[in-house]
Amino acid sequence: MPDTRKIALFIALLSGFLTPFDLSAVNIALPSIGGEFAMDALEMGWVASAYLLASAVFLLPFGRIADIYGRKKIFTGGLFIFTLASVLMIFSTSSLMIILVRMLQGFGGAMIFGTAVAILTSVTPAHERGKALGIYTTAVYLGLSTGPFFGGILTEYLGWRSIFLVNIPIGVFAIAMILLFLKDEWADCRGEPFDIGGAIRYGLGLVCVMYGFSLLPGITGFVLLVAGSAILVWFVLQELRTDYPLLDMALFTANRVFAFSNLAALINYSATFAVTFFLSLYLQYVKDFTAQDAGMLLVVQPVVMALFSPAAGRLSDRVKPGKIASAGMALTALGLVLLVTVDASTPFSMFILILVILGAGLGLFSSPNTNAIMGSVDRKKYGVASGTLGTMRLVGQMFSMGIAMMILAIYIGDAQITESLYPAFIGSMRICFGIFAVLCIAGVFFSLVRHNVIPAPGNNSP
Repeated sequence: MPDTRKIALFIALLSGFLTPFDLSAVNIALPSIGGEFAMDALEMGWVASAYLLASAVFLLPFGRIADIYGRKKIFTGGLFIFTLASVLMIFSTSSLMIILVRMLQGFGGAMIFGTAVAILTSVTPAHERGKALGIYTTAVYLGLSTGPFFGGILTEYLGWRSIFLVNIPIGVFAIAMILLFLKDEWADCRGEPFDIGGAIRYGLGLVCVMYGFSLLPGITGFVLLVAGSAILVWFVLQELRTDYPLLDMALFTANRVFAFSNLAALINYSATFAVTFFLSLYLQYVKDFTAQDAGMLLVVQPVVMALFSPAAGRLSDRVKPGKIASAGMALTALGLVLLVTVDASTPFSMFILILVILGAGLGLFSSPNTNAIMGSVDRKKYGVASGTLGTMRLVGQMFSMGIAMMILAIYIGDAQITESLYPAFIGSMRICFGIFAVLCIAGVFFSLVRHNVIPAPGNNSP
């Protein structure tokens, strides 16, 4: 009989790679998708944002539902829905259908993300848990890193639908592995109530904020932003009072290292995710790159990140990880400041330099910041801590696209990106990069604040 731990790790790696690969590969394919269905800039933004929004809305609820009713059930259901949505994407016939199916994919992705780490934690002994989580995290970043490269090649030679075709055999294989080899079920909170009110408040708040971004500067957009923010504050206040919360707020209120490290992660993802979205459009529209060439250029950043991340992780075992993460955030801010100077005549060499700086910054930030988060909690809370970090990643990515869509709505509106609008597009892109740079500079402060906190006994120094 195969080792359950190895099977669970292998399945988690497949799913950990699959969903972020799809997310980043689609960014490269957006001009091709937009061209086929005559999409405007905002509609192309929603192709990426619909997935993120659905994932962010349902990640926490499905994580809790899985704890109550069974993690394997939810995980398997998520893989099935994600794979089915990939089939539907291949046969999409309109921009509306694509956006709706992307939401369905995000729904399935939330079921996967909300349970993969918890299953790993359930089957892995405490003394091997950190290693397993590290391998899983590597698979996630590998998916994000290779997505633009392979997405560009697939789009160039086989069309954008081939990106979703790749998902199908991987999804089917993972489901078969679960049904054949994972016989156990894990439900550590069986019988506990589900905070349905908290789930509604959390989801409604995120939807209002995200949709509000896309409607600015109209009055409806402001109303939705204010309403969504108020609902999210209400959600936090209610979670502090409930006995069975959707999100364990005690980790934030009683552990400042955990709180500020997660806030730093939220800011980092908010400031960096939409960079690939903008540069993919810029390179293929303004610079007239093919999807393959754009993907090959954009892969510079994740390659440099992959080179720096392991060394930064090892260094964070000897030096306070918060210091290394703060340096990474500052370097990322420098890269974003340089991106503000980009125009139609920016040379190829300048792009390489900027992408190297961004990759080095992200590589220095990610591993040490994760180390700071995981080192600030007891081993028994590794699963919760990792799930919370995943939520910060998705919500940050969603906010990043929200800011991008807000600026595009103000400067371009519902027009298609044509040559006459290239100056407006470049202007909106530069403004976004400026906003992201300011966010990163603020993130350096929050990343440094944790140095003033004395860690709990037995934990790594942050």
